[in-house]
Amino acid sequence: MSSIALDQFALTRIADFARSLTRLRLNAHRYCVDDDQIDREFNAVCMSVWGYTTDDISDDLFSLDDHAWLDQLDEGHARIFAERQGYDLLGDDGMLTDWWGYCWMILAEKRGLLTPENRAAARAEIEQKYMSATNVVGVIIGR
Repeated sequence: MSSIALDQFALTRIADFARSLTRLRLNAHRYCVDDDQIDREFNAVCMSVWGYTTDDISDDLFSLDDHAWLDQLDEGHARIFAERQGYDLLGDDGMLTDWWGYCWMILAEKRGLLTPENRAAARAEIEQKYMSATNVVGVIIGR
């Protein structure tokens, strides 16, 4: 049986980028933290690591096999997958809470989906969704 030796120092440690998000999640036990705050912090981590967020990639770009794989993903397999792609999903207290979202981004990177064209298409899709809603007259997107 062979094993893959990984150089832990060569891995991108996502926890180093996720300190604010980790702190926010810990504080959510003490005071009310809304989902928008969590989303903003998660997106900030993704922007710092990849230069893209989950909003920049349409779900439709992933194959059915990719969706099935993500749906069955557990922490152990996520950690192995991430390490093989050059990422560490461990924080100071174990597995990062948002490990699944980070795996989504890692898979998008692996599949070559993190492109300006895909970002523009995904943003246009989101804008169209909001514009088709009742009582929406405009969409403001901060970048």
